[in-house]
Amino acid sequence: MAKGHKPFTIIRRTDSKSYRLTLNPPCGLPERVCAEWFRRSFQHFPTALADHRAPKTKPAAEAGAFALIAYLKKMQEEEGTAMRLNYEDITVGAWVEKFTKIETSPRTGINASRNRPYSPDTINTYRGYYTNHIMGDPFCLLKMAETEEEDALEFATRLSLKKLENGQPMAGTRTYVGILVFVRMAFKSYQRSNRKWFNPFQYIDAPSYHEKTRDMLPEEEMLKLFLPGVLQRTIELAVCSAIFLSGLRRSEVSALKPEDLDWHTPKITVRRAWQNFESKNRVLGPPKGKKERSVSFDPVMQEAIKKLWAENGKHEFVFCWKNGEVIGPSWIHFNFKRWLERAGIEQNGRKIVPHSARHSLASLLEAKGVPERIIQDLLGHAHRTTTRKYLHSTEKTIRDIGAKITEVMDRAEQEAEQKQNVVNFRVS
Repeated sequence: MAKGHKPFTIIRRTDSKSYRLTLNPPCGLPERVCAEWFRRSFQHFPTALADHRAPKTKPAAEAGAFALIAYLKKMQEEEGTAMRLNYEDITVGAWVEKFTKIETSPRTGINASRNRPYSPDTINTYRGYYTNHIMGDPFCLLKMAETEEEDALEFATRLSLKKLENGQPMAGTRTYVGILVFVRMAFKSYQRSNRKWFNPFQYIDAPSYHEKTRDMLPEEEMLKLFLPGVLQRTIELAVCSAIFLSGLRRSEVSALKPEDLDWHTPKITVRRAWQNFESKNRVLGPPKGKKERSVSFDPVMQEAIKKLWAENGKHEFVFCWKNGEVIGPSWIHFNFKRWLERAGIEQNGRKIVPHSARHSLASLLEAKGVPERIIQDLLGHAHRTTTRKYLHSTEKTIRDIGAKITEVMDRAEQEAEQKQNVVNFRVS
C-alpha cells in the first residue's frame, strides 16, 4: 500500500522511545478529526484506550492506531462526533465549564499521564471562578472557534470593573488575576486540540499579582516560643516544632502518619497533605507540588512525639487526641495566636501566621549559608532536582537551631527550680 493511502502514519521520536501518530484521510474519519490527530502523542488517547498510551514497539503502536480509529468511528456513529465534543460548535461558557469538574476537564487525562492528578482545591477554585464571575457574561455565549482578541479584551475589561463584596473593583486583585489565568489556561487547552485555530489570548500579556508575603520571626523571637509557659501541652510542643524545624504546612502536619517518620536516619518523608483542608469535605492527597520530599526530624520534635504518644496513644495520624481524632486547621491557627501572645511577640504591623514558620526556617537557613536550591527542596517549592550532597549541611544547621531550643528550655527549667528552692528554704 502506498504511503499516501495508509490509514495512519507512525513516527518514532529520535530523542526517545515514544511514538507519534498521524491519522490520514484513508482511515475513513472526517478531515477535521485527522487534522486534530496530526503527529500527536499516544499519551493523548482517550481513557477508554488507556492501555494503548505507551506502546513499546511499532506493532503495538499500530495496534493502538487501529483501536483509536475504531473508537473514533464508534463515537462518531453514537454521538455524531469523533471527539468527545464538537469543537466547532461549543461555546466559551460550555468549554470553560468543563474544567470545573475532574470528570470532564480536558486536562485531567494530561495531568494523570504525568502522574500529577488534579487537586480538589484547584477544581473548587475553578468552579468558584466560573460560577461567581464567568457564568452569565456575554463572553460565554460566543463560540470558541469564532472568538477574537477584541472579545477577550472586552471580557477582561468587564471583569475588571466588576465589584467585589467589599465594593472594591476587581481589577488588580488576586481574584481578577486568578480568573484570567484560569480562562487563559482553558483557551490554551482548546488550542492544543485545534492547532490551526488562533488563540485570542495569544498576544495578550498574562496578568500578575504581587501579594504581601508573610513575615518571618527572627531567631531570638522563635526561641521565645519554646520558653516554659508558652507551649503548655505536649501536642503544642510537637506541632510547633513540626512547623518551625521541619517546615511543614498545616495540611501536611495533620496528614503526617507514623510510617512517615524515620527514627534511624532521622528524617520525615512528606507523602501526603489534606486537600480542601479548610473544608469539612477534606480528603487526603499528594502534597503541594505533587511530589514527596524529605525534611529534618529534629530531636526536639522526636521527644515531643514520643511523649505525645505516651499520653494520647499511637493512632493513624501522628498528631491526634486520645480518641484518635486528628487536629484540624482551626486548632493550629487558634493556638498559633496564643503562642505569640504568651511569648510576648508583638505583630507591630507584621503578618505573622502559621505559614510564617516556613519563612522563618528558610530565613534562618539562608543566614547560615545553606544554598537556596536546598531550602527550596526542603520546603517543597522547587521543580528542579536537588543535589543531595549538600543535605548534611542543612540537617546540621537545623540540629544547631534545635540544640538552642533545648538549651533555652533546659535553662528556663533550671531557673524555675532554683526559684522554687529559694521559696522552700525561706518557708522552712
